[in-house]
Amino acid sequence: MWDFSLGRAIGAMFRTWPFIALRMIVYFSVALAYVVFAGAGAGTGYLFHYFGFEPESSALIGGAAGLGIVFIALYWVREYILYMVKAGHIAVIVEILDGKAVPGGRGQIAYAQQIVRQRFVESSALFAVDQLVKGVISVITGTIHTIAVLIPIPGFDGLIRFVNSVLRVSMTYVDELILAYIIRTRTTTPWETAKDGLVLYAQNYWAFARNAIFLTIFMYAIAAGIFIVVLSPALVVAALMPGTAGTAWGVLMALVIAWAFKTAVIEPLAIAALIQVYFKKIEGQVPDPAWEDRLTHVSDKFRRLKDRAAQAMGAASRPVWTNADR
Repeated sequence: MWDFSLGRAIGAMFRTWPFIALRMIVYFSVALAYVVFAGAGAGTGYLFHYFGFEPESSALIGGAAGLGIVFIALYWVREYILYMVKAGHIAVIVEILDGKAVPGGRGQIAYAQQIVRQRFVESSALFAVDQLVKGVISVITGTIHTIAVLIPIPGFDGLIRFVNSVLRVSMTYVDELILAYIIRTRTTTPWETAKDGLVLYAQNYWAFARNAIFLTIFMYAIAAGIFIVVLSPALVVAALMPGTAGTAWGVLMALVIAWAFKTAVIEPLAIAALIQVYFKKIEGQVPDPAWEDRLTHVSDKFRRLKDRAAQAMGAASRPVWTNADR
């Protein structure tokens, strides 16, 4: 049914517990920031009823403003989180799945960040690659749908539309797979390697899709269970907030906490499973020129990725002149 070992994925999670702990600190801090700023915003908005404003509406607007402040702040630190947390965790997962020894404790985080810096000297380079890869992934999903539409099977198009709606969620972690490929190959040309990794992904699309759909359902089922567990305490806390929107805020708090747990703990498990699938399926393969041409034709971001790869390869091949050469 699937092409990964759940036991190996769980084992990798246990061995990377320093990163799991770090992710929990980061993402639960984010969840707490949402809750605190929403509460503070609602309280501030509620005070405006002394100036003649309707209290419930003011509290609701204030809470929404608090959420907006946190969202904007996270937008600016997302590059740092990707570089310091996600990429490092993927690096040690790759090492463990390949049977290599990795340090434990805080030394594991430093070890992983060293691996990432060997591939990407600056966080902006990793972020740029990540954004281009995400753009290409959406095009690959759309291209598969276009091909399926041309197949003259009654009802097949409707089925593909439904599958694609699920795939848009399940393909969230493909950029992590490309990053894992870059790290595993020990490349010095990450743009070129990212391009090849995307082509390899595209030519094995359905194998990844089948596994990704299963893991997505698995993750969201667990997240739903967590949401149900934390909903009651969240409603109790929300009842202390001003205004009459306590129930809505309680539901929002429970959703944020469930999201934090899914992102911190469940997602790395799914990524470890999908990395197994990716490396297993592409083993012994080379990028198919037909798929590269197809992606070049349909995706401007893939063309930009190829251009950056060509620029990087050209810069690497140019001689470095010194005074002794003149």
